Amino acid sequence: MVYVRMHPHWTEARGCWDVAGSLWPVFGIGIGISGNTLGLQVTRYLLPLTFVAFVVTLLVWRLQRVEWNRACEALKRATELNQQFVRERDQAQEEVFRRLYEDRELNKEKFQFQAQLAEYEKYSTLAQLALGAAHGINNPLLGILSHLELELKSASDPDQRWEVEQCIAGTKRIAATLRGLVNYARPGPLVLSNLNLHRLVTDTLSFLEGQPALRGKRAENEVPVDLPHILVDSNQLSQVLMNLLINAAEATPDGGRITVSANKLAFADSIEIRVSDTGCGIPLDILPHVFEPFFTTKPGKGTGLGLSISATYVRRNKGEIRIDSVLNHGTTVTITLPIRQEESHKGKEESEIVV
Repeated sequence: MVYVRMHPHWTEARGCWDVAGSLWPVFGIGIGISGNTLGLQVTRYLLPLTFVAFVVTLLVWRLQRVEWNRACEALKRATELNQQFVRERDQAQEEVFRRLYEDRELNKEKFQFQAQLAEYEKYSTLAQLALGAAHGINNPLLGILSHLELELKSASDPDQRWEVEQCIAGTKRIAATLRGLVNYARPGPLVLSNLNLHRLVTDTLSFLEGQPALRGKRAENEVPVDLPHILVDSNQLSQVLMNLLINAAEATPDGGRITVSANKLAFADSIEIRVSDTGCGIPLDILPHVFEPFFTTKPGKGTGLGLSISATYVRRNKGEIRIDSVLNHGTTVTITLPIRQEESHKGKEESEIVV
């Protein structure tokens, strides 16, 4: 049989344990009650703080939103002001460019008007000079020419005859210059007629066929036979064609080709006449001066009035004339004439004349 010796304080410890065991439920409840009370207290203080923090956060967000909206509005206004400034700047630049363009156009027109005024003054002076010369020189010149022709008939010495012939040629050249001046300064009234251009060119080439300037050159008429008749002054147009053909012949070497062509313009009630040659051409520095009175590149041979008179006749018939030339390749003179003249010339129109 085994005996176990107990600790002297076991009984007291056992009693304490029992007491503790009997107090545990109460202690647990107390702890639970104490935990709930702490939770309530924490909740009581935490909820207001949380609410306050939420309200503060909301207010801060609202203020930031307001500031953001203000910044956006300010940026938008600044953008609109900048766009308005850009538009005003562009408009100002356009206005400046427009005024500069207008000033340039006005200056160009001013220079053109001044040039035209100077040209008109020159023409007026030339007209007065031509008319005065015609009356002051022509009659004595005819007397000199008659005397020279009588001298030529009575001269038997070849040298003397040659001298008289040279004097007669110079006198006739002076007379031709005077006639050109008078025709240029005071051309006669227009006598309009319905003109067959193909027939006019044919007759003009036939008339010039025996001229020394056309010898050794080919002159061709390429004007269509069925081209519409044009209402012009036939005498003036014939003189224009003669001047152009003689100039082309003098500039064309032997074996060269001179062509007269024409056609009706597609989108205008006009006829375009072209006189072309395969001659030496006109230098670019001379081309702008070819229509000036007394301008000539043939000293001693021409008066410098042929193209001036031709341009005057073309303008009086409501037409235009221009020259295109390539040096050493040839020249083309283009004349544009209306098929019908304006109403102001109706009274001077004759019956149909086909030349």
